[in-house]
Amino acid sequence: MENELSKAERTRQFIVETTAGIFNKKGYAGTSLSDLTEATGLTKGSIYGNFKNKEEVAVAAFEYNTSKVRKQVAQLIKNAPTYHEKLMVYAKVYHSFTTVTFPEGGCPILNTAVDADDTNPVLKEKAAQVILRWKKNIEELINTGIEAGELKVGINTERTALSMIALIEGGIMIAKVTNTPTSLDMVLKTVHTIITELEA
Repeated sequence: MENELSKAERTRQFIVETTAGIFNKKGYAGTSLSDLTEATGLTKGSIYGNFKNKEEVAVAAFEYNTSKVRKQVAQLIKNAPTYHEKLMVYAKVYHSFTTVTFPEGGCPILNTAVDADDTNPVLKEKAAQVILRWKKNIEELINTGIEAGELKVGINTERTALSMIALIEGGIMIAKVTNTPTSLDMVLKTVHTIITELEA
């Protein structure tokens, strides 16, 4: 059958799903090979028989974590009836991490961007791609909302998208570092205000 994964693919998938939370919590440098063997119950040879190195496992884990969040966000946007509510999905999703089941360790974009910034160019590039895709998605939502007559004409879509992302990710970082989830809630109110001001 077409949907059936081979044994090797199933093993790869198992390794990725089992280690995704570890990489997201400990980061690339903080995750050891023994963390991977302990979590999976597999030998070093079995892990490296499926992946070239630890970096390849980390990249696959990051992609798994971000796609998990992305799919849930996409579904919520699809179900939202207006463009205001579609844009609000981003604020609601990150609101104390209640709407979406986030991977263990929280937001994988923030975690990987901070972790890999000066240490791992491959993971840094992956995080950059996710942020740029997110920016593009917001810009497209705004442009489609303008075309539908729901949002104001003349919005600087790039500035709005970047501001939303910066506030959300910055709010998560502050809440996480200071252990005050209410800080994130306050920042998200600003995101809410930005979105409300876009309405025609």
